[in-house]
Amino acid sequence: MRFCENGLTFDADVVKRSATTPVLVDFWAEWCGPCHALAPVLEAAVAAREGAVELVKVDVDANPALSQQFSVSGIPAVKAFRDGRVV
Repeated sequence: MRFCENGLTFDADVVKRSATTPVLVDFWAEWCGPCHALAPVLEAAVAAREGAVELVKVDVDANPALSQQFSVSGIPAVKAFRDGRVV
């Protein structure tokens, strides 16, 4: 699991990485109770796939531009990326 710090790392951690491995992006916030409830479920699902899928977490409060770019209007929001785009 990786934490995306900003749009620059998002490009490397998600867009470029998804060319070879599907990437699941969890848009979340520290104050969001449902986000904390969903996190272990996502982490277990990714771990069960033994590297076939990666998980990246994006804090919507720290990354409002990314949230807007991917039309995140409520959290938790999970989007899957393959070949550089949402699928």
